[in-house]
Amino acid sequence: MSSMLRLVAKQLKSHPALIPLFIFIGGGVTMSATYLCRLALKNPDVSWDRKNNPEPWNKLEPNQQYKLFTVNMDYSKLKKDRPDF
Repeated sequence: MSSMLRLVAKQLKSHPALIPLFIFIGGGVTMSATYLCRLALKNPDVSWDRKNNPEPWNKLEPNQQYKLFTVNMDYSKLKKDRPDF
């Protein structure tokens, strides 16, 4: 593994135009992994504990925002329109 890192460092020293490519690819990988972790941990559609909480989507409050980004939506004004189970 260290030989591969040495090879990459050697290539970056001889071709400095590759540095922005590595930065943007690394940033894209980091943001993708972060979003994937957020979806796995915060999304109510994912159930990690089936024994104690088999249906986590039923415990959402009507004004609780779980989406990352919404357009023209004010969650504080929503009212409960579903029954309790």
